[in-house]
Amino acid sequence: MKFVAFLLIAAGACLAADAAAAAGDQIAPGELSKAVAQCESCHGPKGDSTRPDVPRLNGQKATYIESRLRGFRDVTRQDPHAINAMWRLSTQTGDEMATALAQYFAAQAPTEPLWRGGAMAAKGKALFEHGAPAQNIPACASCHVTHGEGGVTAPRLAGQHAAYLTDAMDVFRFALRESDSMHPALNNIDDDQIKALVAYLTTD
Repeated sequence: MKFVAFLLIAAGACLAADAAAAAGDQIAPGELSKAVAQCESCHGPKGDSTRPDVPRLNGQKATYIESRLRGFRDVTRQDPHAINAMWRLSTQTGDEMATALAQYFAAQAPTEPLWRGGAMAAKGKALFEHGAPAQNIPACASCHVTHGEGGVTAPRLAGQHAAYLTDAMDVFRFALRESDSMHPALNNIDDDQIKALVAYLTTD
């Protein structure tokens, strides 16, 4: 019985992957190139942003990119600053194009973090791996995976810009962006803990 259930789950995953690929195939190459160029005008070549306040998309999880593109269409659940930058683009991007863009940027080589040493980065590593139970802060690795490379629905954090990651955590802890998982996780985090996580995960 368990084996049959496993086969059904595996088959479902394959069908979902095939459907995503098919959606990407329905986009004309010229249309995709134009959309990619529009994204890269802010997020940098291949999504490797050079602007500290703009997230890197290269190597990001496709499921996360796609969900964010769709999420920006609901202004009531988003950071006002992000909506200002992304709402117009997201509302003009159909679901098939969102899938194709997500697949494109996910396929690019990710930017690796510095994995710098020092007390602050060590504190960040410990917090990332084990959380802070006394403050009800869960281990980041439980969703974002061991080295911050991201899970099925959780985004890649490793290699992001320090300014962007700091801002993202502030947005979640002050509930400027709705998230059933991230607001409770960061509700009690303090500034020093954010600095420590940033020191551990980022490239600048």
